[in-house]
Amino acid sequence: MSKVFLFLFLSWLLGNPFLAIIVLLLIVYFIDRRYVGLFPSLSKPLKRGRSISRFRQQLAASPFDVSAKRELARLLLERKKYAEAHRLLEEAKDASETSAEFWDDLGTACMGLGRTEEGEAHILHALSLNERVKYGQPYLRLASAFREHDPQKALQYAARFGEIQSSSSEAYYLLGSLYQSLGSKEEAKRAFDESIAIYRSLPKYKKRQERRWALRSFLKRGTLG
Repeated sequence: MSKVFLFLFLSWLLGNPFLAIIVLLLIVYFIDRRYVGLFPSLSKPLKRGRSISRFRQQLAASPFDVSAKRELARLLLERKKYAEAHRLLEEAKDASETSAEFWDDLGTACMGLGRTEEGEAHILHALSLNERVKYGQPYLRLASAFREHDPQKALQYAARFGEIQSSSSEAYYLLGSLYQSLGSKEEAKRAFDESIAIYRSLPKYKKRQERRWALRSFLKRGTLG
């Protein structure tokens, strides 16, 4: 009801109902970004694009800068530009042999290029160097990669992720979503329940960053029946 009154007030104030709708949507968006976080960030892609341009310029001036190559590759992976990311990571390999983050990025690039077995080997190597690299996310990435043609392996990787990441609403939301995609409704429901329970146990200063995952878990759980 308050939204209706706000819409009527904006329509009266602006003299245009269509403009009032746009302003109302902007208000909802900014409130969500401030307190919940369900909507995607509009600024993040722009910041990523600027960072990519900066690292490209840096490499043009210093072609052997390994750190710049790895940072640029990481940003390109976020944009799903797997071929260019893979080339940069291969160039940085000799200086990155002991880095778990590097091997996970290289494996992710291979996965994106359809080289699943090679990608799995690289990611498992990353986990052998540091099982908690990127908070166990590589296990979830492996589970997602195998969920269609090897569901049993996907479930094993998902379970391993759940063992490592035990204090994050986001982690259990992702785990529940994966179980749901595999048709494991009971496991999905338990993961979503755990996501919500973790959120409720967090101190106030931590709840802001986990709120959207708890809310998404609540909504997803409702679809399981």
